[in-house]
Amino acid sequence: MSVQWFPGHMNKARREIEKVMTQVDVVIEVLDARIPDSSQNPMLTQLRGEVPVLRLLNKKDLADEKIVQHWLTHWQEQESITAKPFSTLDKQDLASVKKWVAELVPHRGTAEKPIRAMIAGIPNVGKSSLMNALLGRRIAKVGDEPAVTKAQQKLKVTPEFVLLDTPGILWPKIENPKASYRLAVTGAVRDTAIDYQDVAIAGLEFFIEQYPSLLIARYKIKDEIGTSDETLRLIGSKRGALRAKGKVDMHKAAEVFLHDVRSGVIGQFVMETPIMIVEEEKNVALVKAEKEAARQARLAAAIPQRQQKQNRTERTQDH
Repeated sequence: MSVQWFPGHMNKARREIEKVMTQVDVVIEVLDARIPDSSQNPMLTQLRGEVPVLRLLNKKDLADEKIVQHWLTHWQEQESITAKPFSTLDKQDLASVKKWVAELVPHRGTAEKPIRAMIAGIPNVGKSSLMNALLGRRIAKVGDEPAVTKAQQKLKVTPEFVLLDTPGILWPKIENPKASYRLAVTGAVRDTAIDYQDVAIAGLEFFIEQYPSLLIARYKIKDEIGTSDETLRLIGSKRGALRAKGKVDMHKAAEVFLHDVRSGVIGQFVMETPIMIVEEEKNVALVKAEKEAARQARLAAAIPQRQQKQNRTERTQDH
């Protein structure tokens, strides 16, 4: 399935970004290090045009360092984009942000010509936490729910460095169903957008295939790991997600598992690699091409029918 989740304030945010992009020197795009590609916003790439971008792979402490490094190398080699592993909890990372930005726009960075940086990213990747950490005070609202920030803010870090915040935005339609689930597993998409249990099952399928040791350690699984459905039921029974007569409440079990994933207690992981994304994009393009071909075939088949109807109408009028 594809997720369509585009609240009105997000549409407004797009218009705001278009309006102010000409005043921006550099874009700081905050990504979730656990889903480096899925947490990107194709809309932002389109809107920024030639404005340089610094990608911060936030929540690096929750991510598999080796795979994060694959992404850094991939972006540098394929797109010449500067990206850095990042955590708002790391003081050295915070101190380095201004330096990283200044390297992208060396012609600015004085009191007369301060660097004007736009902080952008999809919901719940840590934009507000980054702003608060850079400013050293609580300015931007932080919350576990996506899309907490809904109004643009312009804030001075130093006389030479100004931040322009933008509301978190998702594009109108997430065409890759696998990306939809990865966004849901990590909490970028509201839990009401996809069935909670389906999200947990998708997440468990990934962990069973890629990080079974994390499941074994977290839930003290002694026997061989079963299917995603069986594993979710096991998690529910171990964590007290039970109904009457000891029946597992699968929704509560899903809540337990997804909380463990999102909070990082399950361990460090990354849900996608550059090679995997290339293959998924090919499949999405193929599906789109097939749907378009089918649409064109329906249109072509409808032309003779419309012509016949028109001919009948004309004959009736002649009589």
